[in-house]
Amino acid sequence: FHPAAGPSEPKMAGADGDDSLYPIAVLIDELRNEDVQLRLNSIKKLSTIALALGVERTRTELLPFLTDTIYDEDEVLLALAEQLGNFTMLVGGPEYVHCLLPPLESLATVEETVVRDKAVESLRKISQEHSPVDLEVHFEPLVKRLASGDWFTSRTSACGLFSVCYPRVSSTVKAEIRQHFRTLCSDDTPMVRRAAASKLGEFAKVLELDYVKSDIIPLFTALASDEQDSVRLLAVEACVSIATLLPQEDLETLVMPTLRQAAEDKSWRVRYMVADKFSELQKAVGPEITKNDLVPAFQNLLKDCEAEVRAAAANKVKEFCENLPEDGRETIIMTHILPCVKELVSDTNQHVKSALASVIMGLSTILGKDNTIEHLLPLFLAQLKDECPEVRLNIISNLDCVNEVIGIRQLSQSLLPAIVELAEDAKWRVRLAIIEYMPLLAGQLGVEFFDEKLNSLCMAWLVDHVYAIREAATCNLMKLVEKFGAEWAQNTIVPKVLGMANDPNYLHRMTTLFCINALSEACGQEITTKHMLPVVLKMSNDQVANVRFNVAKCLQKIGPVLDNNALQTEVKPVLEKLAADQDMDVKYFAQEAISVLALA
Repeated sequence: FHPAAGPSEPKMAGADGDDSLYPIAVLIDELRNEDVQLRLNSIKKLSTIALALGVERTRTELLPFLTDTIYDEDEVLLALAEQLGNFTMLVGGPEYVHCLLPPLESLATVEETVVRDKAVESLRKISQEHSPVDLEVHFEPLVKRLASGDWFTSRTSACGLFSVCYPRVSSTVKAEIRQHFRTLCSDDTPMVRRAAASKLGEFAKVLELDYVKSDIIPLFTALASDEQDSVRLLAVEACVSIATLLPQEDLETLVMPTLRQAAEDKSWRVRYMVADKFSELQKAVGPEITKNDLVPAFQNLLKDCEAEVRAAAANKVKEFCENLPEDGRETIIMTHILPCVKELVSDTNQHVKSALASVIMGLSTILGKDNTIEHLLPLFLAQLKDECPEVRLNIISNLDCVNEVIGIRQLSQSLLPAIVELAEDAKWRVRLAIIEYMPLLAGQLGVEFFDEKLNSLCMAWLVDHVYAIREAATCNLMKLVEKFGAEWAQNTIVPKVLGMANDPNYLHRMTTLFCINALSEACGQEITTKHMLPVVLKMSNDQVANVRFNVAKCLQKIGPVLDNNALQTEVKPVLEKLAADQDMDVKYFAQEAISVLALA
């Protein structure tokens, strides 16, 4: 619906032929065009229109026009709500900023949430530019109108505006604002109560301490026992802000009963929220309450019947333990937390196991060497053998912090056999998974350790009977060379790879070529020309056609690494010989290599 040109429409260039306003006339026309895209473009150029009109006409003509025409597609309204937030200077600066309130007020009541949220965001932004007097005269009445609107949409929008105007108004107006907020916290519509609950913590932060106790705490208690779990879980979020505002001695009576109740709520969503915010709650309530209340609550969350809650709690294990008061920390972890953690290692849900695996290694730094060796290593071993790849990856990718605590020797005695066992597993997918972690492991354990313990594994994979493993092993070598450098490659890898060129099994001979393809760039020109190229050229006489055409493909791949002299004198004759091979495929790939390398 596009209203006909009404009295509030900006008057454009008329008989006096003022051409400077012509583009504006076009933009204004576009604002009323049938095509959504044109209207959207016009809204996005709104600041241009306002600049051309000047501050006075923007205030007297453009803004009323916009306020009257708010019947549009959501995306146009969204763009408008965003633009108006940056309009202060275009209406003449802070003293006129209140002119922006009418269109934003209308936008804050529309049905589409995204538009309302953007309008509230813009209102919050321009509230900072109101003088205290303007806040009371213009802004606060708008908040009141929204808060007592007939539609829930306007009441939800009001919830986001209380905290921005509260600090800068007189005490009588403050009392009114608190009253409105109280009313909305007990609104009949769950959406409004939800909006109020989500802003409870933010509002509490701007209130005077006495009012936090007299007003906010009763509201918090009521919202935390709301019939809708979506409201209760937002009260948990507010709990963090409220607890940080109150003195320690009031927490026990004012906050803890509600928090205890939330941790045992019948809805898993609320318990999930408690688990998700656990570290923040722990910091907010301090060490004493943590010891007496949060430790048992955390144990229960780790044993929760819902996997989502267990996973959220498992994610917090390391942080929770780190933030425990140092004097009794080890005892609390060993007697209360570790038994729960042990059960989670064999949880039925893989998300829970994976969440735990991503943080459990961090406990080693807190518990120290002896406890790690005795209690944590058996858990790491169990997780390394877990059937879920994410669990294994999370353990392997966090090995470095255990390494720091117990040292590489101890680590290799305990965890390495497990890694080797997986590397030689009968299921090729398990072998494949371990290969993919190899570069990561190598980086964590360092080059000497790698050469001593893991190098032979990496070589063994190159002759695996499954092609996917051989291919992954080749790629793994390339990543290792990128990590450890060309010199290391020349001493440890290249001789072994080139040795396979004489293997009686043609598949292994082909693996040599695949490795050279992968390694030539990482090893650089000198090693490729001196050591690898002669082997490739020699293999052009292989009995097996598959090997010969792979020689052609290999020469094409390493060609760019070689210098021109080697290409002309060594590569070109061999490719010409292969191009005359009796095998069709060998011919084809040799000719392709000649044309790609421009040797014709």
